[in-house]
Order: sequence, then structure tokens, then C-alpha cells
Amino acid sequence: MTCADVRARQARLLGALLVGPFFLAAAAAQVFVPGLGAAAALAAICGLLAAAWLAVVAVTTTGRDTLAAGAMLAMAAPAVGSVIAAAGGIASPLSLLALGLVVEPYWVARTPRSAWLGSLAAIGAFVVQAMVAPALAGADIAASAWHWLVPAGYVLSLLPRLHSLLGVEPHRDADDEHRGIEDFIDAVVLRMALNGDVADVSRKARDILDLQPELLLSSGLLDRIHVADRVAYLSALADIRDGAASRNCELRLRLPRRADGPAGDNYRLFCVELVRAGDAREIVVLLRQALQTEELRGALALAREAADRNSAAKDRFLATVSHELRTPLNAIIGFSDMLAHGMCGRLDDPRQREYVCMIRDSGNHLLAVVNSILDVSKIEAGSYDIHPEPFRFRDAVDMCRAMLSPQADAKKLRLDMHVAGAVGDVVADSRAIRQILINLVSNAIKFTPEGGTISLAAKRLGSRLHFSVADTGIGIAEADLGRIGQPFTQIQNDYTRQFEGTGLGLSVVRGLVGLHQGTMTIESALGQGTTVAISLPIDGPATWRASRGELLSMKAAETREEIDGTLRKIA
Repeated sequence: MTCADVRARQARLLGALLVGPFFLAAAAAQVFVPGLGAAAALAAICGLLAAAWLAVVAVTTTGRDTLAAGAMLAMAAPAVGSVIAAAGGIASPLSLLALGLVVEPYWVARTPRSAWLGSLAAIGAFVVQAMVAPALAGADIAASAWHWLVPAGYVLSLLPRLHSLLGVEPHRDADDEHRGIEDFIDAVVLRMALNGDVADVSRKARDILDLQPELLLSSGLLDRIHVADRVAYLSALADIRDGAASRNCELRLRLPRRADGPAGDNYRLFCVELVRAGDAREIVVLLRQALQTEELRGALALAREAADRNSAAKDRFLATVSHELRTPLNAIIGFSDMLAHGMCGRLDDPRQREYVCMIRDSGNHLLAVVNSILDVSKIEAGSYDIHPEPFRFRDAVDMCRAMLSPQADAKKLRLDMHVAGAVGDVVADSRAIRQILINLVSNAIKFTPEGGTISLAAKRLGSRLHFSVADTGIGIAEADLGRIGQPFTQIQNDYTRQFEGTGLGLSVVRGLVGLHQGTMTIESALGQGTTVAISLPIDGPATWRASRGELLSMKAAETREEIDGTLRKIA
């Protein structure tokens, strides 16, 4: 039964409780005063009206209309029987009042069961009449034309309700519309006005939401929506008011905590579908449990926990690698360098010097790989700290040229550096910028054939620094551009496999550019070379500028306090 049906039934019951006792009181006044006296008649009438009004109070305060209706029907049967007996028996016109015991319950509840209960009450009234009649045998009771007045008035009261009594199906058929919807979908059906006030809630609210439907009426639904989800719900509602046919959204509802649910969790996720009704004066809302979404989110949470554990294990592994590999590698590189320079005695055999140099170069290469792995891990974990500070960008370019010119000369490559004079100082992590330049230029040297050209150009555009590294190397296929910059990714072809590499260079570059809140783009084509362009803010990352501003404001406040002194109240 929907809330609208319950309210309509309660309204009919209150009408019957407020009006019906007056007909019975009028009949009692006619028959009890001549036979029993005015005092007894007045007591009976007052008791009857008091019982009816108490039932009205019970219904309006508790909402339990079934109990009140049953109690009043049980009291009305002996009262009607007593009036019929006092009026002279079944032959009296007042015996028509027993009809009300059948009609009123059916008019209130609209169910065949209510009609059967009313019929039993009417039979009970005649049984009471037969039991009371012998006690009134000596009384001077005679039928009167005035006895027709109350039955005639009651029949007239049925005329406005006659179309409702004859035209309305029993209650279970009146709920066919809602029941039909709910039979097809496992959802709570709500009907609301265009302003969002809920006017009706279907019976499935008890099963799906563990709530009485009345608690969702008016603004009850909005009050139970999680604060973070109210914007989406109100936006969907506004779209429906503006003419949209339907809108869908997900929201969390605050519901009674389940005994088998997690402690402290009384919000459940629901899929909500809002549909504008055909008459355009109300909105139909369907609330479905988002069980599949909740399961997926639970699985996602478990996967995230597993990923966090794996990431922590990876970090511990890399920390161990850093300690266990870098320490002996530094020793290998240092001692091999000493042997290569003859610090511990000259190596007469050329093969010995060659082998020592190979050991040193291999150690340097392995150390560079370990450092790159650690840098990528720190960047991905968000633990790579940068320390922006002003420095001349040309100094970083000159250091890169000094370091990599021997490699370029060995391959007979032309290395051009063009830094515009307007670049000047930039605010960034100088070590990170040098690493970006070295990685980009060394990659260009590695993948450019002999006789090629590598160009590094930098200029200032507004508040940003733009620099690029271009080469005339082998280039990258369009299908492979999307994978460039991912850790341990290296484009595979006959030429690139001639060189060692882990595929970490551009991954480190991309991570360092991101830490500076910059952008990186790659343009390339097979056989036509590659250009990597970087754009960075001249004044440093916005997060650094914000923290710098806070520090400067704090320092300024401290300075003012030193100059002006603290404020004091002087009497």
C-alpha cells in the first residue's frame, strides 16, 4: 500500500469517526430519554462521543488506523443493538442503522475483508438486540414516525459517496499501478512534486530501505542523501524541471544500520532514475540498490590495498638495491679508476689496461641504471623532492655540452646549442634541469647515425621557458609514440638494439617535467628524426610559489613585530 492510499484511508476513517457517532447519538436521544430518562441517555451519548474522539486522537498521533477502526467497530455493534432494542426491535426504522456497520467499514478500507467484518458486526448488533430486548419488555416502547428521521439522514449522507462506493475497486486493485511497476523492477517507487517534495512512496521502502514510507515524505528523501551527493541529485531534478525526459545519478542514502553491516557505516549506494510523468505535474523516481557497483568498489578497494602493499614492497626492495649495489659499485669504479691511472703501479700489459677500463665503464653504466631506477621509483611514489632556486639556464646547457661533447665527437655528430639571451635566470631545481638536458641529449646522440646533427634551442615566451632537443636520427613510428616515456619501454628495431638501455631516460624526464608543472611533447617520424619540446614556468611551480609566499608573509610579519613591537593595551 502506498502512502497516498494510507492517508486517504485514514482520512475516510476520521470522517466516519467524527460524523457517524452523531447519527447514533441522535437515535439514542429519541429512544433512551422516554424509556431510561434524560440522565441515562446523556451518559450513553457522552460515552459514545468520547470513545469516538479518543479513537480520532489515537489515529492522528500514532498513525495506527487499523487498531482504532477495529475497536470502534467492536463498540458500535452493541451500541447499535441497544438502540434497536430500545426502539422496539427489528420492526423499528432504526434497525436500518445496522446497515452502517456494513457500509462504513467497506467505505473506509475498500476491501472485501472489511465488508465481511462489517457484516459480522451487523449480525452481532442484532444478537445484542435480541439479548437486550427482554430486559426492556416492560418499558413503554412504541414505534414513531420520528424514528425515520435518523435513517433518512444517514441514507442522504450516502448519496455523495455513492459513486465512490460503486465505482472504486477494492484496495488491492487500486494499488495495481504501483504494484505492476514493482513486480517488474526491484525498486522503490516515489512520486514527487516539481519542487522536489515527495508525495508518495511505495510499499517496498520497508523491504529495500528498512524504512517506513512516511519517513521519506516531503523533504525526508533529501535529508537522507549524503551531502557530497546532493549536488548531483539537485542538478538532475533541475534538468527534469527544465524539460528533460529522464536523468540518472548515483547517491548514498542514510539508512538504519544493519546488524550484519560494518560498524559506523549507515550509508548505502543507490542508482536513482528520475522520469517526468505524463501529466508533467509530477516526477517519478526509482531507487534501485547498486549492488554491482558496491561489489566493484569493494573489489577496487581490495585491489588498491594489494597495490599499496606491492608498492611498499617495491620501495623496500629498491632501497635494499640502493644500499647493496651502489656501495660495492662505487668501490669497483674507484679502484678500477686508480688502476687505469697507474696510481698503484703501472700496468705494462695493454690488455690489463683495457680490461680495467672495461670494468670501470661497466660499473659506471650499472650505477647509472640503478640511479635511474631509483629516480623513477621516487617520482612514481611522489617522494622525489625538488628544490627550486634561481639559476642561469645557460650554465646548465654549458655543463651538458661539456659532458656530452666527447660522445658526439666520437660519432662525428654536430652538437648545436642556441640559448636566447632573454632566457636569463629561471626558478627550478637545477639538478633536475641538468638531468633533463643530459637525458634528452644523450638519447639523441645514441639514436642518431654518424654525421647527423643534434640541436638544443631555448627561448622565453611570456612567463614560460621553452626548450627543445631535435636530432636527425632514426625517428619513431606513429604507432610507438604513445608508449614513449613509459618506464622500461624502448622502441625495438634493428638499429636501437645495437645499444644498451633500460628505457628509463624519457620516463625520468617526463616525471621531472611533471614535478615542475611543465609539459612535454614529442614529434617524430621514421627516418626524419625526433624533437622533444619542454615548457616550464619561469618563476617555478605554482605550489612552490604559494609556499614561498606564505614564508615571505610570515617573515614580513615577524619583521613588523620586531620594528613596531607587540600591541599592548595601556590603561
